Amino acid sequence: MHFSHNHLCLLFLLAFSLSLVSARPATFLEDFKVTWSDSHIKQLYGGKAIQLILDQNSGCGFASKMKYLFGSVSMKIKLVPGDSAGTVTAFYMNSDTDSVRDELDFEFLGNRTGQPYTVQTNIYAHGKGDREQRINLWFDPSADFHQYTIRWNHKHIVFYVDDVPIRVYKNNEAKGIPFPKFQPMGVYSTLWEADDWATRGGLEKINWSKAPFYAYYKDFDIEGCPVPGPANCASNLNNWWEGPNYQALNAVEARKYRWVRLNHMIYDYCTDKSRYPVTPRECMAGI
Repeated sequence: MHFSHNHLCLLFLLAFSLSLVSARPATFLEDFKVTWSDSHIKQLYGGKAIQLILDQNSGCGFASKMKYLFGSVSMKIKLVPGDSAGTVTAFYMNSDTDSVRDELDFEFLGNRTGQPYTVQTNIYAHGKGDREQRINLWFDPSADFHQYTIRWNHKHIVFYVDDVPIRVYKNNEAKGIPFPKFQPMGVYSTLWEADDWATRGGLEKINWSKAPFYAYYKDFDIEGCPVPGPANCASNLNNWWEGPNYQALNAVEARKYRWVRLNHMIYDYCTDKSRYPVTPRECMAGI
């Protein structure tokens, strides 16, 4: 295989950058801790996979042991099967700060049997959230594992379902729009009961006769700058992110992004005039 000089430079830069970040495959035992209800999280295959349990006694949650400033985090998840109405499986990043928290959310909203699974994403920046978007998944996410990824760098935030980008939030700080950039965030996940809002706005209640409910996780991956960590980690990682693959979606990703937005989006706060009579600035054309 022949590499040009530019390719070799890029490969060297990638290797150098990743030497400063957490780049090995994560495992539950090494990289995560239970945050609530230890009895409802079971480790499988030596910590390479886990089972989350929701019943009438409790849900459960876990979090990374470290926080990261920028990075790409992903997990393969098999969601609650069958009648999962009222359940929420969440995978998110959070700064764990009160008044000015930053947060990047995947929330998988359970359904009545036969209905599509809905994924809600939300972004908190400098304490301000209420940026919900929802899509219906185009497959059954309870039948097998699928990969869900949050990519967060100084240019943009991208949410992926497998290799399909479903949401992009650009850094428009120059136009006065907040962007999470200064606070490191941990990686979190929970399985909990939220039938006051999760399925059809709370109309569909959880059916406890179907309990316990199970969600499964595997292939944890965190590529980011741990905090505390090497002082030059973020700057070197940002040098890599100056490449075209990280400044914007590539052509294939852009086509997939348009497809999912046209065919599977069911709610966008940007177009909700009852909540926002004045369109939020980040939703305006050209932003």
